[in-house]
Amino acid sequence: MWAMGRAMGENRIDPCILVIFGATGDLARRKLFPALYNLYLEGWLPERFGVVGIGRRLGSEAAFRDEVCRAVREFSRKVKTEVCGDFLEGFHYQQFDLDEASGFLRLKEFLASMDRTRETRGNRIFYLAVAPEHFGPIVDQLAASRLVAEGGGWGWRRIAIEKPFGHDLASARELNQRLARVFAEEEIYRIDHYLGKEMIQNLMVIRFANSLFEPLWNNRHIDNIQISINESQGVGTRGRYYEQAGALRDMFPNHLMQLLALVAMEPPVDLCTKSIRDEKVKVIRALQRLTQEAVERDVVRGQYTGGNVDGEAVRGYKEEEGISADSRTETFIALRLFINNSRWAGVPFYLRTGKRMPRRSAAVVIQFRTLPGTLYFKEFGALEPNLLVVKIQPEEGVFLQFNAKELGPGGGIVPVKMNYCQNCDYPEDSPEAYERLFFDLIRGDQSIFPRWDEIEQTWAFVQPILDAWASAGEATGQGGVGLPVYPAGTWGPQEARDLLEGEGRNWWLV
Repeated sequence: MWAMGRAMGENRIDPCILVIFGATGDLARRKLFPALYNLYLEGWLPERFGVVGIGRRLGSEAAFRDEVCRAVREFSRKVKTEVCGDFLEGFHYQQFDLDEASGFLRLKEFLASMDRTRETRGNRIFYLAVAPEHFGPIVDQLAASRLVAEGGGWGWRRIAIEKPFGHDLASARELNQRLARVFAEEEIYRIDHYLGKEMIQNLMVIRFANSLFEPLWNNRHIDNIQISINESQGVGTRGRYYEQAGALRDMFPNHLMQLLALVAMEPPVDLCTKSIRDEKVKVIRALQRLTQEAVERDVVRGQYTGGNVDGEAVRGYKEEEGISADSRTETFIALRLFINNSRWAGVPFYLRTGKRMPRRSAAVVIQFRTLPGTLYFKEFGALEPNLLVVKIQPEEGVFLQFNAKELGPGGGIVPVKMNYCQNCDYPEDSPEAYERLFFDLIRGDQSIFPRWDEIEQTWAFVQPILDAWASAGEATGQGGVGLPVYPAGTWGPQEARDLLEGEGRNWWLV
């Protein structure tokens, strides 16, 4: 799964047609088309492969191909002199509204024609790069138009949907039921683009391919684990979406909880999809559930005000486009949680994410326990703890921090780092997340796509936080209380620092 060389030989790459709903949108332009182009350059697309874009904005196939070409030139990590040659030969376009039944019938006929001309054998991927409210209606139309074969039909069918997978536990279950009426679980690919990032794929390799780390990966040797995803940007043009979602819904039931599961899971019996997913969901099920009292104690939220980021003055959240002047939506959240199993009992996991932080970064920090106060600790006092840091973005790499003698006759002890950076010298050689996601989607490997029970269990953990906030809001008539603010360009509200400092710990800024 996670070792790229091994994985590439495990599944055959069948010919297929990729149908992208929302093909004229921002996600397709910035991520999907450049990823497909890079796979094309590397020779990882099927020989017989076609793309059909579905949209409302463009009126012709020529206009669609021109837009794909511009997207590749602007956003691809690799661009050859002649971009729009053979790569675009298999790109086609259909214009219709997503609630237009006749459009789906025309699409059915067009795909059947492509199957004959491109010899794609009826294999189809339906990629829903659209707003979540369109997921259900598109699935219903696919079924009504018989674009999805019923039991033993010709070729295989797969559907890919982007997060968020629901707005809360109830809506996630409703969405899954709607999908399950048309697609089997092994045909559903839930896209969490973070799982396609190189260093996240490296987490299992670092843990399970090194005898140095795995024996130490437990509560006898680890003091705490911190998982942070920090963004320097504000909400930008996503204000209306963000006002409904907030930092908790936007980041916790997907990116952060998936990272947590990969860090804390038990060794799988093998590297097959089911074994890896089984171990991930065990971790999520073992999370200590939060009571309302625990939410008040262990969860911190905040909202950014005006400030300064990278030397530039920026406005506060309530001044952003599409945001209510009395909004109480959180743009920052931090929480402390525990895993109730023998490996992790007593080890706090600290998770946080926020917008308008001083810089963009994502990392996992494993802080090891300190040694008893003997020898050098007696002589020099408190020493820096040993850290293992997995850096996810923008720098991709890992470093181990340990203590060593300071250079010179003084004999002081200082922390030093053994540092590995895989994208520092050749950043253009580091594949984008969507390249790996597309590659696995085409070859039918679901290892880095969350299974439904993972999604359900993450929402089951998050739901008590939403309920506690809603309850507090109903009690006060203020839409929730206890929403600290923090100036843009800082590391969140003071309450987030208090969450650790009260236990003699601190957030590591790496």
